Amino acid sequence: MKKIISVLMVAVCLMMAAPAQAQLHLGVKGGLNISKLSFSKDVLKGDNKTGFFVGPMAEFTLPIVGIGADVAALYSQSDLGTDGEKTMKLKTLAVPVNLKWSFGLGSMLGAYIAAGPQFDFNIGNKTWTSELSLKKSTTSFNVGAGLKLIRHLQLGVNYNFALSKTGTYICTPDGGTASGNPSFDIKNNTWQVSLAYLF
Repeated sequence: MKKIISVLMVAVCLMMAAPAQAQLHLGVKGGLNISKLSFSKDVLKGDNKTGFFVGPMAEFTLPIVGIGADVAALYSQSDLGTDGEKTMKLKTLAVPVNLKWSFGLGSMLGAYIAAGPQFDFNIGNKTWTSELSLKKSTTSFNVGAGLKLIRHLQLGVNYNFALSKTGTYICTPDGGTASGNPSFDIKNNTWQVSLAYLF
């Protein structure tokens, strides 16, 4: 919670420090997650899994140079696989803070590139099985680009790569217990396709 408050305070300070002519827009954003788990050892392989994200966002831009930033608070969900009985899901509150450069391709069409850190806070199960445990919070980095359509819509593609581990997997061969077996760090890297509407 302290990290969330700190991130939001930084975003508010940036907006207050911007010149009066800066354009501020609020909106909603949602899209598709295509995630792949990577392990610290090559013994295990992670398949691509899908999920979704949705939530409010804010964007401010300096109109002359097109430089600005956006921040969002997104409910994000990704599948991690199954344990034979149920589907394991990673559920987080994701707070991306991106520096953004926008440029026009006409009065009704524009484009942007963006990059910045993202802070994810686990709001779902943290221990799915005796083998798999997830961290309470993680940090990642976004790199993306997109189109701005009819002044209100934004269609984007983003790659989010983990800077810290998402969790730990303990290898239990032949159905043995977790105790004394090797463990592997897990990182969750994600492609995202998003659609945002700004008021």
